[in-house]
Amino acid sequence: MSEFMKEAIELALRNVVEKRGGPFGAVVVKDGVIVGRGTNQVTASKDPTAHAEIVAIRQACQNLGVFHLDGCEIYTSCEPCPMCLAAIYWAHLHKIYYANTKEDAAEIGFDDQFIYDEFAKSLDSRKIPAIQIMREEALEAFRYWENQEDKVEY
Repeated sequence: MSEFMKEAIELALRNVVEKRGGPFGAVVVKDGVIVGRGTNQVTASKDPTAHAEIVAIRQACQNLGVFHLDGCEIYTSCEPCPMCLAAIYWAHLHKIYYANTKEDAAEIGFDDQFIYDEFAKSLDSRKIPAIQIMREEALEAFRYWENQEDKVEY
């Protein structure tokens, strides 16, 4: 188990030393084998969603040819942010192991508390306005999906 966390931590450190992104690394493990690795690639890829956990999940899914990571675990050098935590749940990972805490990350400038605070607010009280429009038109795609007999559910 600790060898997987060591790998996640090494990925994080190497990422910073090589100036490729933030100090975060993650590995996805299935049956004792690493099936996905990720480092923070936000600045390198110009993608705000390219966190280490997301990159590792994407790689694991590609390597395994699946969109659910049932039976897999993730080892991450830091407690996952809200986006990564949601992705971990969507991917159906079995367990999360983490090293640094979100408080440790906040101390060096990676503070996600405002997102947790925003989630607790009503839609009309959040910093970014959420305005519903064209619901009836959008429901057409939902109805089509609902009536498909050969859909691949997830």
